[in-house]
Amino acid sequence: MSLSLVSADFDAGGNIPAIHTCDGTDTAPALSWTGAPPGTKSFALIVDDPDAPDPAAPKMTWVHWVLYNIPLSAASLPSSVRGTDLPPGTRTGLNDWKKSAYGGPCPPVGTHRYVHKLYALDVELPDLGHPTKAELEKAMKGHVLAQGQLIGTYHKR
Repeated sequence: MSLSLVSADFDAGGNIPAIHTCDGTDTAPALSWTGAPPGTKSFALIVDDPDAPDPAAPKMTWVHWVLYNIPLSAASLPSSVRGTDLPPGTRTGLNDWKKSAYGGPCPPVGTHRYVHKLYALDVELPDLGHPTKAELEKAMKGHVLAQGQLIGTYHKR
């Protein structure tokens, strides 16, 4: 069984609705998952944009959301979820706006891909404070049992 990540708000490879972007209310889309392998103790989520700043000449990957220690009992995050509504025990990391919250798509030019990556981990990580994507990936090294991915696209109005 593989880890599957889906959204009720957009189809895989489809357009992310404007409500979840800087053109709307900039709230997180609904996400749900199935297929956690045996031995899973927690989940981590990273949402990033590998097409920044211009998909024709990408220079960096822009990080939009970092979550870790999502409990095994959680199988979803509702649409528009905010920090205080995250499953108990979930911790937030820093996005590239230096905020520990969801930051939606806001591409300066062109249509960008937004990669939602969910990791099943064999541990609950220690309190890392508000780690960056790189710091979380370092802490997860050797603990990833499975990964699910969902890609959505967006072109700013």
